[in-house]
Amino acid sequence: MLDFDLASLYEVETRVLNQAIKRNIESFPEDFMFRLTQEEWHVISSSQIVMMESLPKNRTGKYLPYAFTEHGVTMLASILKSAKARQMNIAVVRVFVALRKFSLQQKDISGQLQELKIELSQRINEHDVQLNSIYNALENLLDRETDKEEAKANWSDRERIGFNKTLLP
Repeated sequence: MLDFDLASLYEVETRVLNQAIKRNIESFPEDFMFRLTQEEWHVISSSQIVMMESLPKNRTGKYLPYAFTEHGVTMLASILKSAKARQMNIAVVRVFVALRKFSLQQKDISGQLQELKIELSQRINEHDVQLNSIYNALENLLDRETDKEEAKANWSDRERIGFNKTLLP
C-alpha cells in the first residue's frame, strides 16, 4: 500500500504520516517499507491500481511515495497513536490474514489437482493397456475368421480323391 492510501485510511494527512515515519525510521526496514522509484511511480500514477480516486497533486519526482508491505502497515499502529489508526490497522491485518489463508487454500487445491492429474494419468495408462489387449484379441479373432474362410475356400477347391461312381461301367 502507498503512503497516501494509508493516510487516507487513517484519516491523517500524508505529510503527517510521513513525518511520523521519518521520526521512527528504524521501525521500517526495507522489507517493511521502501520508496518508489521514478519509473515505478510513473507506472502506478498512470494506471488504475491506486485506491484514491485522485492522486495527490504534490507528488512530483522530488516527493515519491513510500510503499508498505503488510509488516510495514502493521508497524504504523505503533507510531500513529489515533484510535482510527488502530481500528484501520486491525482491519488491514485481518485482510492480510484472510489473503494468506486464501493463498494457502490455493496451494492445497493446487496440490490436490496435481494428485488428481497423476491418478488420472495412471488410470488412462491402465485403460490404454486394457484397450490394447481388447484390440489385440479382436484382431486375433478376425485373423482366425479370415483363416477359416480361406480354409473353407481351399476345401471346396481341392482336388477330390477316392471312389468316383461315374467312372464305373
